[in-house]
Amino acid sequence: MDMGLKGKTALVLGASQGLGNAIAEQLAAEGANLILSSRRPEALEAVAKDLFSRYGIKVQCAAIDLTDSGQLDAFCERIRNEFKPDILLLNAGGPPPSPSTGVTQDVWKSAAQGLLFSLIQVTEAAVDVMRARKWGRILAIGSSGVVQPIPNLAVSNTIRGAMTGFCKTLAAEVAGDGITVNMILPGKIDTARVGQLDTARAKREDKTLEQVRTEIAASLPAKRYGHPKEFASVAVFLMSEPAAYVTGQMTRVDGGMIRSI
Repeated sequence: MDMGLKGKTALVLGASQGLGNAIAEQLAAEGANLILSSRRPEALEAVAKDLFSRYGIKVQCAAIDLTDSGQLDAFCERIRNEFKPDILLLNAGGPPPSPSTGVTQDVWKSAAQGLLFSLIQVTEAAVDVMRARKWGRILAIGSSGVVQPIPNLAVSNTIRGAMTGFCKTLAAEVAGDGITVNMILPGKIDTARVGQLDTARAKREDKTLEQVRTEIAASLPAKRYGHPKEFASVAVFLMSEPAAYVTGQMTRVDGGMIRSI
């Protein structure tokens, strides 16, 4: 299937590792040019060099801390006047594990800024560009916690849930402009972030990491963790030309982990 992405420009947040990195690679394989963003400039440069050497696409790096308001304002100006993306991947690292109570205000505020307010501001800048050309794809990486809250991830469940409401509302507002807005929900995809959560669980339950991962895999209908490339393949379809009539959706890539309909 031709994804219709050759020559398109994709702005990928959180591109230096994990799911963002896997999606950036899949976009490059489809011929999309990339603007890679994360907090780590050295890691971004390494990713950019690798993707350029393998796929020959144009790659630009734009390091940013999404919790820094000054950096964010300048970044959004670049989106409008320089980057002008056709595609936007909204992807931000999750907050530390926590219960619902006893969390400091600093943690709540930092998570709200990085996972919600900053992403809204970036999205608004990209929508201005996309509306002008009557084409655009916006995809947010969410969490299965917005469907079924994950124990000990109260901050993530709460803030990502708010982002879900924003994306669903925006989707209806921009559909007539040729812009789709969707959210993709990972289950147990084998990334460093999932490894950190598994390690924290092993410590809480006084088990080895291997025991925890074996138990989790056995509890999944697919009986294994997902691969980042499997997740990225679904994400890239949602960003593609053939997915033009798919908007306002939450797509789960979780090996059947969420049992509800």
